[in-house]
Amino acid sequence: MTTSILKIHPADNVIVALNDLPAQASVTLGTETYLLPNGVAAKHKFVTEDRQPGDPVTMYGVTVGRATQPIRRGEVITTFNLKHQSDAYGIGNRHPYTYLAPDVSRWQSRTFMGYHRADGRVGTRNYWLVIPLVFCENRNVLTLKEAFERELGYAQPEQYRDQVRELLHLYQHGQMDVIKKMQPFVAREQMATVADDKPKRPFANVDGIKFLTHEMGCGGTRQDSAALCSLLAGYINNPNVAGATVLSLGCQHLQADMLEKEVKRQNPHGKKTILVYEQQAGTEYELLTQAIKDTFLELVEINKIERQPAPLSQLCVGLKCGGSDGFSGLSANPAIGHLSDVIGALGGRTVLAEFPELCGAEQNMIDRITDDAKAEKFINLMETYAAQAEAAGSGFDMNPSPGNIKDGLITDAIKSAGAAKKGGLAFVADVLDYAEPIRKPGLNLLCTPGNDVEATTGMAGSGANLILFTTGLGTPTGNPVCPVVKISTNTVLQRRMPDVIDFDSGPIIDGTQTVEQNGEALLDWLIGLASGTYLTKAEQLGQDDFIPWKRGVSL
Repeated sequence: MTTSILKIHPADNVIVALNDLPAQASVTLGTETYLLPNGVAAKHKFVTEDRQPGDPVTMYGVTVGRATQPIRRGEVITTFNLKHQSDAYGIGNRHPYTYLAPDVSRWQSRTFMGYHRADGRVGTRNYWLVIPLVFCENRNVLTLKEAFERELGYAQPEQYRDQVRELLHLYQHGQMDVIKKMQPFVAREQMATVADDKPKRPFANVDGIKFLTHEMGCGGTRQDSAALCSLLAGYINNPNVAGATVLSLGCQHLQADMLEKEVKRQNPHGKKTILVYEQQAGTEYELLTQAIKDTFLELVEINKIERQPAPLSQLCVGLKCGGSDGFSGLSANPAIGHLSDVIGALGGRTVLAEFPELCGAEQNMIDRITDDAKAEKFINLMETYAAQAEAAGSGFDMNPSPGNIKDGLITDAIKSAGAAKKGGLAFVADVLDYAEPIRKPGLNLLCTPGNDVEATTGMAGSGANLILFTTGLGTPTGNPVCPVVKISTNTVLQRRMPDVIDFDSGPIIDGTQTVEQNGEALLDWLIGLASGTYLTKAEQLGQDDFIPWKRGVSL
């Protein structure tokens, strides 16, 4: 490692430890030398000057907290000596903002192989959806899932069923002693080498049939049903989706005609949908038999769609972080921020979600929104969300998880200032509420919770055809219709969880790559992923997470 400490912004009064620094160590940055009386663990921060109670602590050039007790020069900031504090924001506080787009000449002629849709967008996958309008149909959806996946080659490998079968055989033959001596886990090498090659399938151009379940559609508020309707319509209209089979009980709040109207409202070209009503079909057998036949006939049709070259401007990339650590804002987040700037300069679209994790970074975003109406929309969404959280006794300051805090993200403002780096430096093209379609090229801000699955669910519902997900602690999050790329902030994580992590930004921390080099290496890799040349680890593991946000308080 070329250096052991890093000061991120000239105005900062904290420094980040890039590796473990022992008690009484002396470290030097520029002309300043710091004595660390208690040592500093990697990813944590020490102050560069004495802080008294009430004094601000600054990181990334913004206020991230205020001291609650004296902190001496060289001492670590913790939850015991620092509390969350962020700067005021507003249109009236705007600062002049300039931006120089990166040179994208090397990418101008690059293409990926995608599925071209009637509305002009391009998918990175070709899926058929099976979705319920109401939770009453979840069992029927899962019954269809088992039937289609096993017979058409989309089921997950049966290695775990094989293990249970082996244990049952030993048990039935009185060999409990053998069971107790067996190694309990599959070898790490085996776990990390799930085959990228697609199994032999009758529908070679159909990447999968995706079966969604949820706990909504009836019994809650009409607003919840309307929000679910918009989200499901967004999934049907996602460029990675060719169409959907929709199961309806018949009497629920979310009626089929509501969904059909919303699908067409979002996308005048529409998508093929098959509607099956249980209360009209009569028996469950008749319902499922009709759904199976109609779905099979559609699979035959969408299998005729083949991948064709598409420019990188057809990429629509979600930007997300989860299981963050003290390196997130230094490595993986700014790397995908640079990637976002490159895609935007090429005419593509990116979307930054997680509004609770823009707490403290609001003014920077406002400075980058040149349209006053959009800036007001951003402020209103942030303030409404924050007020709801406060009213429930769960303000944004309560956002950092125990894992975040343990790995150096002491306040929400520290976490947010690093999380905002995923948005790069470009101007903001649009501000969207949950499940609003992404239409404008460039960087879009989408109101979602920080919750990993609620956020990725929302980005896919707004039209992302790829999602980049940075993590410092490791998380297996995936999505049914949108490949989710897991990017480690540090190489230790990538080596510990090879069956979860797709790409490593650790070389930024050890000094062997710049942020720009790492981000562009990721973009190179994404072209193959978008083309279907290989799968994400979440796809290989069948990690299809889908949780609609009910607009309650969720951080």
